[in-house]
Amino acid sequence: MATNDSEQAKRFKDDLPTPASGTSVKIGTHDGIFHCDEVLACFMLQQLPQYASAEIIRTRDTSKLDECDVVVDVGATFDRARHRYDHHQASFNDTLRSLRPELNVKWDIRLSSAGLVYTYFGEEVIKRVLKQKLNLEPSAECLRAVYTKVYDGLISEIDAIDNGVPMFEGGEPRYNISTHLSGRVGAFNSRWNEPTPAPGCLERFEKAKAYVGLEFVDKVTYYASCWWPARDIVSKGLANRMALHESGEILELEQPCPWKEHLYQLEQEQNLVGQAKYVIYCNKEHDWRVICVPLQPASFVCRKFLAKPWRGVRDEELEKVSGIAGSNFCHQTGFIGGNKTREGALKMAIASLAAKEDE
Repeated sequence: MATNDSEQAKRFKDDLPTPASGTSVKIGTHDGIFHCDEVLACFMLQQLPQYASAEIIRTRDTSKLDECDVVVDVGATFDRARHRYDHHQASFNDTLRSLRPELNVKWDIRLSSAGLVYTYFGEEVIKRVLKQKLNLEPSAECLRAVYTKVYDGLISEIDAIDNGVPMFEGGEPRYNISTHLSGRVGAFNSRWNEPTPAPGCLERFEKAKAYVGLEFVDKVTYYASCWWPARDIVSKGLANRMALHESGEILELEQPCPWKEHLYQLEQEQNLVGQAKYVIYCNKEHDWRVICVPLQPASFVCRKFLAKPWRGVRDEELEKVSGIAGSNFCHQTGFIGGNKTREGALKMAIASLAAKEDE
């Protein structure tokens, strides 16, 4: 019988390793130069109540690692039952998609120790962070969205860099480097002409962990409190598109917000892929924007640009060329334009719909 998301999340939560009563809690990882993946893995584990005060043991001594409750990024073993999360062995090829097929995600990037910890404990870590930082109890839908978004916007980059995964395999990138966190963490290690830290020394590791933690928490809280609520605004715009214009190809947002990814997702869910061409919204008083929907979130190649004669033209000249009062700018590539009024912005979108690219 298939396992639903809530049951799966509960199973992972209940499966958290619990130290024996009266014993100190230990997280093991390797000593020497540290990397972003095990630093973040340790940070995430320490957000869980069982490991909030865990001692981090940095060593490659097998006998000492055997005494740890969880071991990450060392030991040449991935054993979920024993909570050993290394990814360096030749036999390891798991990805988020292979280990969590019920999530139906696209990522096939080989996991690092950070990715392994996130795969199994990420939802619970996110819930703890949101409760502590925002006093927020996310809905199941919000939690799923934030979980996948944090993987896409942070964890996948760390997994890929640590495993040396090529960014391109074909025309589209398999992942994006948006934080450069791996490089920044590397700078916390001692330099070549500085004294080598004593084996197992935690001073620099702890500084790196605090640094990585700030980035992780910032991502989680942003996606939950800023990015996710924008979905409702985009959903309303999509639902009202026919009332705005008979073509159904223009959306109005009730306020500026992160809209692109939500639009693509909602279009897929409602079988409307590619229909929306323009988005209008009020940026501030007397400042309305007309934005072309790009083919991809980060692309400047759009489904349909603004009318060609307007591009690079501003103010009175643009009003004259377009014949639309209040028009005050159009980017030279035609991906965005502006008008002083809602009526004018809508007219710009409608006129661009009818315009031919070669005119």
